[in-house]
Amino acid sequence: MKLLFSEAAPDYAHYLYPYVVWGFLEPGETPADAFAAGFLPGTPQLERFYLVRQLRVPLAEWKPNSENRRVLRKAESLRCELIPRAEFDYSPARREAWLAFAETKFGAGVMPGERLDRLMNGRVISHLLHFTDAATGAEAGTALLFLEAPRVAFYYYAFYHLTPETKHVGMAMMTRAVEHFAQTGWAHLHLGTCYSERALYKAQFEPLEFFNGFRWSRNLDELKHLIRTTPVDKHRLETAEFLAFQPEPPVELAQASCFRSA
Repeated sequence: MKLLFSEAAPDYAHYLYPYVVWGFLEPGETPADAFAAGFLPGTPQLERFYLVRQLRVPLAEWKPNSENRRVLRKAESLRCELIPRAEFDYSPARREAWLAFAETKFGAGVMPGERLDRLMNGRVISHLLHFTDAATGAEAGTALLFLEAPRVAFYYYAFYHLTPETKHVGMAMMTRAVEHFAQTGWAHLHLGTCYSERALYKAQFEPLEFFNGFRWSRNLDELKHLIRTTPVDKHRLETAEFLAFQPEPPVELAQASCFRSA
C-alpha cells in the first residue's frame, strides 16, 4: 500500500503533530490486504482506506460463548440469506425505512439519503445479509456487507425495525453473521470501529482482535484502557500505562510492524 498522512490538529507546546493515515492499494493488492493492515474503506468505491481502531473475529477459532448462545437461542426464528447487491431489491420503501432507522439510531444527519445511495451503488457494498422471520416471513432486518472470499467479511451497517419488542434484533443479526461466516469457512469478520463504551457490545465474541495502530491485539483490557483513557501531552506509545500492555519496547515493536518506508 501507498500511504498519505493528512494533518490533524497539532499541539505545538507538547510536540504533538498528529496525522490521519490514508492507504491506497498498489497493483496486485486487494481490499483484503488493506483490512489485514488495520485499514477500513474510506470511500464507497474503495479508492482510499483509513487506518483505524477496528475489531475483527478470527472465525476459524471462534466458538460461541454463553452470551453468544443466549443470543442465538433468542434468534432461532431468524432466517438469514446472503444476497449479492445486484440481486437485492433496494426499493424506495426499504430505503425510507432504513433512513428513518438511521435518523433514530445513528443520529440526525449521520446517514442522509445521498450517502446511503452512494454506499448502495459503490463497491463497498457487495452483498447483503437479509433476515426474515421463519414463521411469518416478515422482514426482520438487513446487514450491508463487503465480502472478499475467503479472507474478509466486513459487517458495515445494519438496519432493522426499532421497537421495544425487537431491541435484541441488532445483536442477534451480528451474532448470526459471525455464526454464518464461521460455518462457511471465512477467515475474519470485521465489525467496524471501537472508540467508545457503547461500541463494546461488539466485543462479545471470543477470540476478538482489535488493531491498536501497529498490530492486532487480543487483550480486552488493553482495548478498554484505550477507550477509557485519553493521553495528556503525550502519544500513547509515550505513556507507561499503554506500554505496560505491550510485549516489547517500541523499538522492537517496530521490527514486527507491517509498515515501512521505501
